Amino acid sequence: MKERIEVVGLGAGDLEQLPLGIYKRLTTNNTPVYARTLDHPVIQSLEAEGVVFTPFDEIYERNKSFDAVYEEIVRQLLEKAKEQPIIYAVPGHPMLAEKTVQLLLEQDDVEVHIRGGQSYLDALFTALKIDPIEGLQFVDGTGFKRNDLNYHQHIVFCQVYDRFIASEVKLQLLEDLPPDYPVTILDAAGSHEEKMLTIPLEELDRSLEVSNLTSVYVPPVPDQLLNHTFNRLREVIATLRGPDGCPWDKEQTHESLKQYAIEEVYELIDAINAEDDEGIVEELGDVLLQVMLHSQIGEDEGYFSIDDVIKSITDKMIFRHPHVFSNVKVDSSQEVTVNWEELKQKEKAEKRKSILEGIPRSLPSLLKAYKLQHIAAKVGFEWEDARGIWKKLEEEIDEVKSAIAADNEQEIKKELGDVLFVLANLTRYYQVNPEEALSLTNEKFTRRFSYIEEKLKEKGKDIMHSNLEEMDYYWNEAKERE
Repeated sequence: MKERIEVVGLGAGDLEQLPLGIYKRLTTNNTPVYARTLDHPVIQSLEAEGVVFTPFDEIYERNKSFDAVYEEIVRQLLEKAKEQPIIYAVPGHPMLAEKTVQLLLEQDDVEVHIRGGQSYLDALFTALKIDPIEGLQFVDGTGFKRNDLNYHQHIVFCQVYDRFIASEVKLQLLEDLPPDYPVTILDAAGSHEEKMLTIPLEELDRSLEVSNLTSVYVPPVPDQLLNHTFNRLREVIATLRGPDGCPWDKEQTHESLKQYAIEEVYELIDAINAEDDEGIVEELGDVLLQVMLHSQIGEDEGYFSIDDVIKSITDKMIFRHPHVFSNVKVDSSQEVTVNWEELKQKEKAEKRKSILEGIPRSLPSLLKAYKLQHIAAKVGFEWEDARGIWKKLEEEIDEVKSAIAADNEQEIKKELGDVLFVLANLTRYYQVNPEEALSLTNEKFTRRFSYIEEKLKEKGKDIMHSNLEEMDYYWNEAKERE
């Protein structure tokens, strides 16, 4: 006898929604009938007519995850089907939000036939008075990703079996929507027991009645509530650059904006140094604005868009992290760094004639000196230890003195540059970023000099009429206070 499972749908609500063919199949046969759950009005009516169902409800009670429940149901169905043909009854339509049916269709050991059934979607659209052509997302409440939700469309969550699932749905939605946003709970759509209740989102898990036929509807969300989303930001930037947009934004080019990119990054660094979380959020937004403006200019000119920018960095991150996205094994962050550099060289090999070409020309000179020597050191071009660097520093200082003695302005400039270059190498050796080190000193100088100004002002003196001895006194006082 051929191993076979016949899957039938019980419709969305009462017996009136059950197709006649399936009704006859269930009431006039001797084939064993299994049901995913007895929690369905049609089953109660059919049991009254003598149909015997073997349910899987107890599997729900024994397992903590729905995946485990569905896998166990399928396992048992396949075992039963190997003994004799069986019927498997599920709520609604077998091909709508039925994970067990999908798992059955993925296997090849047992023949699976779908007999259909009435979906509750038509009844749902009628009850809610919505047209799915406007855009609809049908979402499994037991397992979905918040980032996949499109709030511009109608969203319907099915499989909202209990308050726990309702709570999970609510918490995810509250990440994007206000607590008072209206959502609709719909139960037993299209049947005599149909119930519909519209409530604030925050009350979702408190108002829900547990039912196997419950859905939650979220109507399309106005743009003003989506200002935190990437797509909304993209729309705003496109509008600013559009025909009816801002004259200033429309005039900008890559060249005119580059000064702002530099300024915004420095302002972000200031916020980070100040450990100002709100400031970091604001400045990161300003940096992102620069990315979006440049990307919109690229799109307006037909060369590239933000999609190309995102794809570029996504591809790069996947390629340079084979220990995460592939089967490469690493034991430490140091190995990660080594692999990163090797992959980077491989990635750029065809484009660069020198390993130094990857350093931006516009970097501040001190940081550029640091990076030049950092890259050179990776291929072995460095002193064995710090003593060689210190000796080189002494040599360069002597050469500066010689250039000064010779009153050679050009040589003084070159030799002082050599001193700074060696100092940058020293910071690299001791794993100190020279820009950060110098920034700390600049801040310290500003703090101490401001103290001098403050003290002189308290004495009614103008710093322009003070002398070095007096200023040095307050400088040392400021130093002691630190």
